[in-house]
Amino acid sequence: MDRYQLLIELGNDQKPLDEQYKTEQNLIEGCQSRVWLHAEEDGGKLLFKAESDALIVKGIIALLIRIVSGHTPDEILNADLYFIDKIGLRDHLSPTRSNGLLSMVKQIRAYALAYKLSAKSKQAQRP
Repeated sequence: MDRYQLLIELGNDQKPLDEQYKTEQNLIEGCQSRVWLHAEEDGGKLLFKAESDALIVKGIIALLIRIVSGHTPDEILNADLYFIDKIGLRDHLSPTRSNGLLSMVKQIRAYALAYKLSAKSKQAQRP
């Protein structure tokens, strides 16, 4: 099976994103395709849900969220999310998809940082 087919299958296996999360706020800027990313915290760990209107991009974001979902913000911030370079996938992506991938990674890290700062703020407010 080639890499594109595997990505398409990963995207198709992913549960569809609820319509309530397909908002402008959850759209990732810098992607040629429309990509929505939603994060929520559960017991100190982040759970990500995502969707795209493009099959291969949907597979790329599915791969990313499979790796980061269920981890703490610190684990996500310290993770090497550029494994796609190491497995050679980026070599097979167009420049626009590569830029989109970078935007997805940045947004995942931004969510992790926001949740980390929010948790610290809540701790500081406790008497």
